[in-house]
Amino acid sequence: MKASPTPGSKLISPTDHALILIDFQSQMSFATKSIDAVNLRTNAALISQAAAGFKVPTILTTVAEKSFSGPMFSEITEAFPGQRLLDRTSMNTWEDAAVIEEVNRIGKNRLVFAGLWTSVCIVGPTLSALDQGFEVYVVTDACGDVSTEAHERAVERMIQAGVRPMTSLQYLLELQRDWARTETYDMTTGIAKKYGGAYGLGIIYAKTMFGAHEG
Repeated sequence: MKASPTPGSKLISPTDHALILIDFQSQMSFATKSIDAVNLRTNAALISQAAAGFKVPTILTTVAEKSFSGPMFSEITEAFPGQRLLDRTSMNTWEDAAVIEEVNRIGKNRLVFAGLWTSVCIVGPTLSALDQGFEVYVVTDACGDVSTEAHERAVERMIQAGVRPMTSLQYLLELQRDWARTETYDMTTGIAKKYGGAYGLGIIYAKTMFGAHEG
């Protein structure tokens, strides 16, 4: 066996997947208790900005937007100006024909999911996609549920079925993956500075005080 300086096949890249963002809506967030609203909105913004910046094909879907659940978080829609939201009646996104038509149009076998609530609106489509042969990831800290118990059991259930968990900052940095990629360096560090919490503060400090550069 001989090592080579190449990335593993299980790592995501900007061109090998689609991102599906589900039910980041006001009414859904009111009952979300496993993560506070500030962190949830920040993490949703982080992955949205990352996907938009790296030109990852992204599906935005809501449930009963006009009649019950309210608008999608502006942190998400502002990252994809003018993009149509696919509104559904089904709790399981995978059972909506318009969403599946878009999945097929995009044509990626690897899908990354995030949304509300983990135990219903994320478990449903992730397990359904797995069943149909897709490779599935979920951004666990950009999901939330009515209790910590509900969120954790949902994540465990998905992992047991074969879904691969990741975090929002991990998603951004895995898309960049090499600081020598100068064409996306400023974008990636800019997103991290704005939405990356303590890591972002560290970037601001290092660049301001020392003119530091990861590359």
